[in-house]
Amino acid sequence: MKIVVLDGETLNPGDLSWHGLSELGDFACFPRTANHEIIPRAQDAEVIFTNKTPLNADTLAQLPLLKYIGVLATGTNVVDLAVAKAQGIVVTNVPAYGPDAVAQMVFAHILHHTQAVAAHHQAVVDGQWANGKDFCFTLTPLQSLKGKTLGLIGYGDIGQQVAKIALAFGMQVLVNTRTEPAHLPQGVSWSSRENVFKESDILSLHCPLTPETTELINAQTLRLMKPKVLLINTARGGLIDEAALAAALAQGKVSAGVDVLSTEPPSADNPLLHAPNISITPHNAWATKEARQNLLNIAIANLKSFLQGNIRNCVNSK
Repeated sequence: MKIVVLDGETLNPGDLSWHGLSELGDFACFPRTANHEIIPRAQDAEVIFTNKTPLNADTLAQLPLLKYIGVLATGTNVVDLAVAKAQGIVVTNVPAYGPDAVAQMVFAHILHHTQAVAAHHQAVVDGQWANGKDFCFTLTPLQSLKGKTLGLIGYGDIGQQVAKIALAFGMQVLVNTRTEPAHLPQGVSWSSRENVFKESDILSLHCPLTPETTELINAQTLRLMKPKVLLINTARGGLIDEAALAAALAQGKVSAGVDVLSTEPPSADNPLLHAPNISITPHNAWATKEARQNLLNIAIANLKSFLQGNIRNCVNSK
């Protein structure tokens, strides 16, 4: 059996082992694969793993031996699922491999804005502490999280982990989901989306990108929010109207921490790249070594189950 990983560099830049896959067949792993390289590299493959390399209808039609696609991520938009099903190709994904990692990044951004660690470090390095008259100094008022309201749009595995951390900080948590959960922990309350926008001191997005949620954060919804609200997005860049957010940032109405942008890598003219009051990380909230290892472990287990006739995490069975 020929197994091809089309873009393994992001998942495994060299600190993990591919042995769990390589022992299952004739194994080839490429750091990344351009569209024109897919067929030459995978034309004899029965198994393909991809993260972001697209497998569209035209490409799938040229892969007659292909029986299995393992998406090395939770989102599966890189594969034409309907065409894969029509060709008898099983497609699996990797759900819930690192909610703790993403939740950790949420609070990395929150603490970046509320504690100003980076700014104070730079000020110390620049000599402001050494030249100061007092035993301490602050560039900007620091903020306690205790008593603040954290709003969550979406309450899946990641949202629930974020809520747990927020409760440990002494925050109140408001949640909005499509349907109200039957049971919520003490300190966590369900509320309408509009009320979450209005009442949150910090708003964190954890919903999927759908036609209904595209540009959920826009000029109108930003106007509903508290002055100086902190907006966090570790979900999908398309949830935010970036021009509207950039304008609100420039006006000092909001601050933001984002791990995702509408186009990745971003274009040079993305309005958020040069906006004030924002921290941007390069879509790496998911990428702790522990989360990547867990992702790889689940991907290997998915393939082993398929080979044993017990398919798990299939996303094109319906």
